[in-house]
Amino acid sequence: MTDDPRIPKNGMPTAVLPVADSGPAAAPTQPRRTRDRVKIAFFTVLTVFVVALLVVGVFAWNLWSSFDQADRLEDAFPDGDRPAAVEGAQTVLLLGSDSRGTDEGADLTGRSDTIMVVHIPADQATVTVMSIMRDNWVDIPGHGEGKINAAMALGGVPLVVQTVEQFIDTRIDHVAIVDFESFSAISDALGGVTVQNPSAFTAVSGEHFDEGEITLAGGDALAFVRERKAFATGDYRRAANQQRFLKGMLSGILSPDTLVNPFRVSELVSAVSPHLTVDAGVDPWYLLSTIWGARDIRSGDVHFFTSPTLGTGWRGGQSVVLPDPDEMEVVRQAIEDGTLSAYEPPEL
Repeated sequence: MTDDPRIPKNGMPTAVLPVADSGPAAAPTQPRRTRDRVKIAFFTVLTVFVVALLVVGVFAWNLWSSFDQADRLEDAFPDGDRPAAVEGAQTVLLLGSDSRGTDEGADLTGRSDTIMVVHIPADQATVTVMSIMRDNWVDIPGHGEGKINAAMALGGVPLVVQTVEQFIDTRIDHVAIVDFESFSAISDALGGVTVQNPSAFTAVSGEHFDEGEITLAGGDALAFVRERKAFATGDYRRAANQQRFLKGMLSGILSPDTLVNPFRVSELVSAVSPHLTVDAGVDPWYLLSTIWGARDIRSGDVHFFTSPTLGTGWRGGQSVVLPDPDEMEVVRQAIEDGTLSAYEPPEL
C-alpha cells in the first residue's frame, strides 16, 4: 500500500485543488515594460523632431527675410560665348567698392575697387581666394586694353564678368558686390575679427594699427581694409590687408560655434545683406547648400594669393600693374585641375 497522502485509506484518490496564494497573481511585467519603453522612445523622438523642425523653420524664415534685404542683379552675365564651367566646382566673382549703395539701390556705374575670385573645387575640401589688382592692364572685350577695374564703368557687371572670365579662362558661376561698410558690420556681428598685421601703420583717417595680432571691429575694420596711401606698395599692401581681414573673418564664420548655430548664421546674413548685391541665382537655398557643403572646411583650408604680376609699368601715361602671362597660364590650369589651393605665386 502506498503512503501517498492524497489517497485515503479506502484507496480512492481525491482531486487535488490548487491552493490560492494570499497575494495577487503575478502579471506579465516584461511585455508591459517593453511597450512603455517603446512609447517613451517614440514620443522622445517625435518631440526632438518637432523641435528640430521648428528650429529649421525659424532659421529658414530668418535667413530668407534677412537675405531679402540684398539687392538683385537680373542681368549679371554677358550674352554670347563664355568659357566652360569647371564641373562640380563653384567660381564666384566678389567685387568691392567704397560707394556701392544709393537711396535707389546699387550704384554699379563706377570702378570696382576690389576684385576677388573665390574658387571652391568639386570636392569642396578647400576654398581659394585670388585677389586681382585693380590696375592690372588687361584686354577689356570690345574696348581694347585698359585697367581691369575700368570694365564696370564701360559696361557694368556683365563686362566685368566677361573681362575676368577671359582673364582666368573659367566661367563665373555667381557674382556678389559688397561695399566696404559690410566689413564693419561683419566684424561687429562676429565680436571682432583677429588679423596678423605685418607692420604698424597709421591710416590717413587717423586710426593706428600696431604690428602683430590685432582685433578689428567697427570703424577700425573699415579703415584697415580701405587704407593704401600709408604704404609704399600702395594697392599691393591694401590687397594683402583685405586678404588678412577675410582670413580672420572666415576663421570666425567657419568655426563650429558659428556653423552649427543657425541663429548666429542668420545674424551674420542680416548684418551683411543690406550692403550686398548678388546675381539672381543666389538665394537662401543656395546659401544653405553652400553652408552645408562647407561644414567640414576650417580656416586652415582657405587659401589666399594675389594674381601673379611682373610689377608696375606705364601705359598711356598712367601707372599700371602688368600681369605675368606665363604664371597666369599656371593659374588657369590649376583652376581646371582643382588644384588652385596648392598654387604659390612667385615673389616679385
